[in-house]
Amino acid sequence: MSEVLKAFEEELQSKNFKGYWQNQQGDVKREPVPSFDSCMWKGKDLFAAMEKAGDVVGLDVSFRRVIQMWNPALKNGTTRTLVLNLQMLKPGENALSHRHMAGAIRFILKGHGTRLIVEGESIEIGEGDFVTTPSWTWHDHENRGETMMWLDGLDAPLVRLLETDFHEPDPRRKQTVTKPEGYTQATVGALRPAWLKQDSIQPPAFCYKWADTERALSKVGEQPGDPYDGIVLDYANPLTGGPTLPTMACQIHMLRGSEKTKSHRHTASVIYHVWRGSGVSYVGDKRFEWEQGDSFVVPLWQNHRHDNTSKDPAIFFVMSDKPLMDAIGHYREEATA
Repeated sequence: MSEVLKAFEEELQSKNFKGYWQNQQGDVKREPVPSFDSCMWKGKDLFAAMEKAGDVVGLDVSFRRVIQMWNPALKNGTTRTLVLNLQMLKPGENALSHRHMAGAIRFILKGHGTRLIVEGESIEIGEGDFVTTPSWTWHDHENRGETMMWLDGLDAPLVRLLETDFHEPDPRRKQTVTKPEGYTQATVGALRPAWLKQDSIQPPAFCYKWADTERALSKVGEQPGDPYDGIVLDYANPLTGGPTLPTMACQIHMLRGSEKTKSHRHTASVIYHVWRGSGVSYVGDKRFEWEQGDSFVVPLWQNHRHDNTSKDPAIFFVMSDKPLMDAIGHYREEATA
């Protein structure tokens, strides 16, 4: 670099400018390069850690007993836009009411007898159920049954990136139930009250029962499915049929016995949790052997495929930031084998 150019760049810097030529990229072909790598979390380790947390972390220490599946390449979160956590609520405990800008979901892994109260509606949750708490909705939990564990998925990393991280504890501490049992199910179905106007962006909080999910899998399990993901069920917005939440899509994937998928890549980052079964996934140059309870992440634009090594079906709970990529026109997908 010439002394003249160096002096000019220093002059620019002193005035809070920067020359485009200083980026060192040039006018060359580029493809996405994720700033984080694929990663796997073993369920046996996660559940053991949570059992210990149940002994040493009370709700007086933290308003939620949560362990994050932290990607070591990131300061916080599982991907750049999403985080997956495990939460435990013990018998007799109440997780007090709050609301936040981050949209959230729950996939129940263990237990029955807990109620989730969202915007004045009490919803009973149990194993395999999937529940949403959309952005800025009041929500609290009360356990009147057995120890419960569930996955928490949030778009909190995206909210922090956008610096719109509103968070508000509820001065009431616990919500009063103001809506009858099954209110949302009755108001957003195929028959719905004509006078109720729903938010066109944020869907209502909704509970998708595991019995319904399992029944749907049994009905469509003999269809060809998707060559890259197997049988795929969307947790659809009950009003529009669109993605689960504006920033995240949640799905159930089923690989039939001994099924092997083709390889592809896309600009959405995806988090997988193994709900049932065992097998192997190939992500980039990594090989992940998984079993029930494990979780792993596929960063954007990395080749990946799955092998069900068992004769029994394997089932993933899956969340991704595809709706965000779709909304800004950045979603791309291509076959790689």
